Amino acid sequence: MKLTAPVTGGPCWAELGTSDLEGAKRFYTRLFGWIPATDTREQAGGYTVARLGDAPVAALTPLFQPSQPVAWNVSFSVTDADASVRAVRHAGGSVLLGPMEVFDLGRFAVAADPGGAVFQLWEPGAFPGAGVFNAPGALGWVELLTRAPEQAVSFYTTVFGWSVDPAQRYPQWGIDGADFGGMTTMDDKFPHEVPSHWLPYFVTEDVDAAAATATQAQGTALMEPTSIPDGPRIAVLRDPQGAMFGVYAAAYER
Repeated sequence: MKLTAPVTGGPCWAELGTSDLEGAKRFYTRLFGWIPATDTREQAGGYTVARLGDAPVAALTPLFQPSQPVAWNVSFSVTDADASVRAVRHAGGSVLLGPMEVFDLGRFAVAADPGGAVFQLWEPGAFPGAGVFNAPGALGWVELLTRAPEQAVSFYTTVFGWSVDPAQRYPQWGIDGADFGGMTTMDDKFPHEVPSHWLPYFVTEDVDAAAATATQAQGTALMEPTSIPDGPRIAVLRDPQGAMFGVYAAAYER
């Protein structure tokens, strides 16, 4: 990812909703060396920020609604959450929650694109987002897996003003020339029950070692470590509660 800090329109945060918060803390601490700290305020609902050193890198949260799936969610930074949800609806998406205030940290909304991929909007207040990108254990890439690529291109370029070349073998999303993510079209190889979704990739020094650590910690390798031609070595993993995420080698810069 060419972005090195949160920028308007770009990914700024990754957040896991999990059915086992304590289990998730143990798993990701073992895998990435995260230091999790749970907000003890009752109204925070168990919200846990994971850090690398002093830098916040991701969040782990309990499931807040019965219908909420165990999943990683990607947040995109916006200057005005209310205007952004209007843009989402106008472009054919839907708003699932909010906007709502999160203490003095910012304003938050959950939305879905026309293909059903869920994402989050974050209007920063005191908290801009992740304190580090592209370092081992930090967010380094976000990927949209969709069954409706043409709709997705129209939607995201309208809502966020992203650049993308849909003619590429692997279209990449960008802001002002800085690519931060890509798009994969879901074909028949993907189980029918798997919906369109955003997949965060975290950086690791050694993809093979990360995959081995994940499986030893009761996770699953959905895609074994693979070297992409002219690209990074990657793997797609699933944590013990079922949330999917990717890892890629720190030595590769997209």
